Amino acid sequence: MPPSSMIERPDVQVEGIARRFGGTAVFEDVWFNVGKGEFVCLVGHSGCGKTTILNILAGLDAPDDGSIIVSGKEITGPSLDRAVIFQSHALMPWMTAAQNVGFALSCRNPHWNRRMCEDAAREALGRVGLSHAADRKPAQLSGGMKQRVGIARALAIQPRILLMDEPFSALDALTRGALQEEVSRLVTDSGQTGFMITHDVDEAILLADRILLMSNGPGARIAEVVVNTLPRPRTRASLHHMPGYHALRDHVLDFLITRSREFVATNPPAGWSARAVPESRPVA
Repeated sequence: MPPSSMIERPDVQVEGIARRFGGTAVFEDVWFNVGKGEFVCLVGHSGCGKTTILNILAGLDAPDDGSIIVSGKEITGPSLDRAVIFQSHALMPWMTAAQNVGFALSCRNPHWNRRMCEDAAREALGRVGLSHAADRKPAQLSGGMKQRVGIARALAIQPRILLMDEPFSALDALTRGALQEEVSRLVTDSGQTGFMITHDVDEAILLADRILLMSNGPGARIAEVVVNTLPRPRTRASLHHMPGYHALRDHVLDFLITRSREFVATNPPAGWSARAVPESRPVA
């Protein structure tokens, strides 16, 4: 993807947003773009407001300052064009896995009959390896299986923008790797725009076209935007063999360990704010 300043028609424009709780700004003056078909990961320490930013993008919360433009319009609430995969599965306990996915499909496609929704739901569950569990209710599923139903539900409605809040964190390593690659493939093949919050540096490197590095809160901001130049397709198995992987990983880890704490002290809001999207750059 091109640097953020070169994206002519971004799908998402985050323009100087801030969110305050009890008079304290968790984050402020946050600017970034996400291009159409781009996959962006937001990385930062706990407490810097990453989930709140995702909730604002989803229309589930509102900023105290600034605005978010999606597909040329300022968002005012949730939309089926923006699907969310949460950390928790958020399934309706009285419905089977297929019914949970089918309900979302019926909302997205109100002209579909019940059979069409059920067939599409079972197909979506098959893509995440849950064909055998389609008729089970959430209480009959493991934690990882519940999360896979949530992922299947979000992917099934084919949203324009897929928002993800650490959706793989509760899964075992093998399942996590398989679903990461599947989500990456599906988003890339469909031309969807992806935005994910993660604490996993390797996950960000595997999935992202660009990685947004967020400083520590309170008063957190986007400190740096790193272009991921590793070629696609990427897999968990081959990632650490790619030229440039270790330099990129070390750069992101160094930010999390050291530079994220130093950024606010050396870049106070009044001096830093240029009212512009931070420039994207590759890691040498």
